Amino acid sequence: MVDNRHATALVIAGVLSVLASVYLSVSVGSPHWYRYTSPPVRAESNATELRALQDEFLDREFDEKTASDAMFRMNGTIGLWWRCVQTPTDAHWYKEADPKMLLECVSFTPSQQLTPKYKEPGNHNSGEDTIRTYLWRCQFLLPLVSLGLVVLGGLLGFCACLCGSFTPVLFIGLLHLLAGLCSLATVCCFLAGMDLLHRVSVFPDHVDAMLGWSLYLALIASPLQMMAAALLVWAARSHGQTYYRMTAYRVA
Repeated sequence: MVDNRHATALVIAGVLSVLASVYLSVSVGSPHWYRYTSPPVRAESNATELRALQDEFLDREFDEKTASDAMFRMNGTIGLWWRCVQTPTDAHWYKEADPKMLLECVSFTPSQQLTPKYKEPGNHNSGEDTIRTYLWRCQFLLPLVSLGLVVLGGLLGFCACLCGSFTPVLFIGLLHLLAGLCSLATVCCFLAGMDLLHRVSVFPDHVDAMLGWSLYLALIASPLQMMAAALLVWAARSHGQTYYRMTAYRVA
């Protein structure tokens, strides 16, 4: 028999868990974790240079320096699995006051996600930057681990409902706590990696960098998962204490 308080806590925890999973899934699939605002181009020579940079950027072969330069200068955005730049739809776009721009994105392949980072981006002879390499790998692995833990917790909860058992709730709460920590660590790894990249890159003048809405979604998902974990742990502990008290009363 489940007390009404415990049942309410379980329902609220389930809603929080679902919301967190949706937020994190949308965030992982979006390229708007970080974005750059570049100054407008008014000279044909600069426009020709940007077209060449655009062609290299849209090539499937990933070069960190080329990709970074293109995003810096073409109002680019970057996510965990995508990198994007804004490309013009008109050949003489640089002569227009408000040219129409199209956001073109290229996905990171799994092999590109595991590619080592170098102390000088794009220079393979500069030596591997171990910190940036593992920050990059963690930032795309940790959200997958987080979602996997939530899915595992959901399966355990479904099995517990079928069996009419309250025992796995504490373990499910611990899974959600680990998932929340993984989500928070994802954001931390991403921000640290971007900061280190900017330190070793040639950052153009008059280019602004800011956080995107996708990163905030991942940041919101973390406390939601932790609140769900707290409710589940409280329900498990409270239900256990109530059960032992009832058992002791019946024995007495």
